[in-house]
Amino acid sequence: MGRKEDNIRRASKIMDDITKIRNIGTIAHIDHGKTTLSDNLIAGAGMMSEELAGKQLVLDYDEQEQARGITINAAAASMVHEVDGTEYLINLIDTPGHVDFGGDVTRALRALDGAILVVDSVEGVMPQTETVIRQAMKERVRPVLFINKVDRLINELKLNAEEMQKRFAKIITDVNRLIRLYAPPEFKESWQVKVESGTVAFGSAFNKWALSVSSMKKNGITFKDVYEYLKNGDQKTLSKRSPLHQVVLDMVVHHIPNPSEAQKYRIPQIWKGDLNSDVGKSLLNADPKGPTVIMVTKIIVDQHAGEVAVGRVYSGTVRKGDELYISDMGERTYRVQQLAMLVGPDRIPVDEIKAGNIAAMVGLKDAIAGSTVSSIKGIEPFEPMKHYSDPVVTMAIEAKHTKDLPKLIEVLRLIAKADPSIQVEINQETGEHLISGMGELHLEVTLYRIINDYKVEVETSEPLVVYRETVDHKGGPFEGKSPNKHNRFYIEVEPLEESVIKGILSGEVQQGDRFKDKKTLAKKLEDLGMDKEEARRVEVIKGPNVLLDMTWGIQYLNETMELVKQAFMEAVDKGPLANEKLYGVKVKLVDAKLHEDSIHRGPAQVIPAVRNAIYGAMCQAERILLEPIQNVYLNVPTEEVGNVTRELQQRRGVILSIEQEEYQTTIVAKAPVAELFGFASAIRSATSGRVLWSTENAGYERVPRELQEQVVRKIRERKGLKPEPYDEEYYSSL
Repeated sequence: MGRKEDNIRRASKIMDDITKIRNIGTIAHIDHGKTTLSDNLIAGAGMMSEELAGKQLVLDYDEQEQARGITINAAAASMVHEVDGTEYLINLIDTPGHVDFGGDVTRALRALDGAILVVDSVEGVMPQTETVIRQAMKERVRPVLFINKVDRLINELKLNAEEMQKRFAKIITDVNRLIRLYAPPEFKESWQVKVESGTVAFGSAFNKWALSVSSMKKNGITFKDVYEYLKNGDQKTLSKRSPLHQVVLDMVVHHIPNPSEAQKYRIPQIWKGDLNSDVGKSLLNADPKGPTVIMVTKIIVDQHAGEVAVGRVYSGTVRKGDELYISDMGERTYRVQQLAMLVGPDRIPVDEIKAGNIAAMVGLKDAIAGSTVSSIKGIEPFEPMKHYSDPVVTMAIEAKHTKDLPKLIEVLRLIAKADPSIQVEINQETGEHLISGMGELHLEVTLYRIINDYKVEVETSEPLVVYRETVDHKGGPFEGKSPNKHNRFYIEVEPLEESVIKGILSGEVQQGDRFKDKKTLAKKLEDLGMDKEEARRVEVIKGPNVLLDMTWGIQYLNETMELVKQAFMEAVDKGPLANEKLYGVKVKLVDAKLHEDSIHRGPAQVIPAVRNAIYGAMCQAERILLEPIQNVYLNVPTEEVGNVTRELQQRRGVILSIEQEEYQTTIVAKAPVAELFGFASAIRSATSGRVLWSTENAGYERVPRELQEQVVRKIRERKGLKPEPYDEEYYSSL
């Protein structure tokens, strides 16, 4: 029996003892070495050949990932590790560091109890490091720290032992500052990472060695020895004497909680049901005998098995053949046709998986990443996962051959399920579909999958930027008449409070038009700065836009309200300036005169009247076009700073800060997404390739006044509208 098979046999024995399970992930800034670390941990545990580890990248099993050298999917693998004669099952999920794939990080964290934060010893804590720490703290995932690429400090920076230790101290201080900033109050101190407590290790993932206080005691290797080995270029001996997987996995077993400990404080954060109910108690205790409750964190599309739902079993036991419910799918049940553990790209079939483990299931056809799957009908689903940014780049896509149209629609549906950060709009009439993603790279990768994995030939437009529309000041009341002139609606609009916009975008304020508890909602909005009376009269929240009913005692309005809401939602999806979505608009219905006969106030009368009144009030409030902005972080040698700032300024970039260290300069800037297309190749040629850079979405800002008319015209022409957005249209059509 090979080592891998032996491991699988041992794993299936341990998975029933929840105290011996650890669910962990690797999180980091792009290129800090997460995947190389994950691979070497798996190799060390005997799940793949040690020679290939770090080069084979078993978790980057997607061709695209290997070609680009970055991780795109959050992959998963289980392995067995022995500490002091006891075997533990470690479920490891490797996550992406590139900002375009931040949605995958959020979903992976939901399944984890602990994370290995990887930081490059030369670059230190970077912007994306802060983002992933913030995401981990929000999901209550406990961190341990691995400082990677330590060999670079000697080989490239020629530091001595004392300077190296200073550098480590700075990284640890920076990480702890962020943990203190974002951790829940009860963990601000206890989750700090410290060398002396064994929650910090350092080493080289590529060269397969690591060191921590605990490992020094165990194998007698000191920091001085490490320095000598590195100076003499002998990392091979070092990796035999202090192997990476041993040191890091020991740290995980000792400092990351098992699922039953972690769920006690994680469940109240991620599940808002009644904690005293049977389901609540079972979730808190990770009880394998309780009702089955699973959170799906990823959909893998397998060419043979179809859709595989991967998720964390939080309660109960899932068995092959079980009939389960999926949240939002009503009465229907789904049968688990196959059940498996994941080891890199392999799925190992098993008959049952108990609470605390990660399961791969075939048969849950309508599940998407984020679904709650359970053995009980209608249970409270897990909290929706908060993604830190919206898609900002769109591409039109159509099938090259008409015969492929149905297949393309099916493929787009699958892609949207597997990656909820991709938004897909399918237009059956024109055959042109829109896919929106987090950035240029995100769309390129998705396109590659459509063509190569699903074998559909497509034609695409150039990537386009997703704009938003808002208003500058208050407008209205504006009168909207129905086509039959029997109904009139009076609408005012004004900018929505900034703090309320933030609350909606962060998920603090629930969206929709069916609110479970209007009092709590009103209190929340009032705390965020909305007027008390207005907060009580919210009818719909859609995106960062709100509809308020400020009327008193108007006859028949109750019966007509659903149509008013529908008109508001239509207006939010297509604004009056360039048919882009609205952002940060407060719409108030202040008065209405309605016909007594319901036949005269149907959808064909009410919807156009309300929609036009919203548009008219927005014209009076001065319409503004907003464009998506990204923060750009660059690390360059000091002599290249001039070239970088020149390149940024040509793209309407604004330099926010420049920090100079001995060897390199860190530049933080912001620039419109529209100007960043093609930035990758431009910045490489400007610096002869000596640049490390990344971006992060930073919300929307006003398009400069002098450019607005020109940009609006371009968007309207592209959409087949008249080039000028005539205000009179709303007046004349009334």
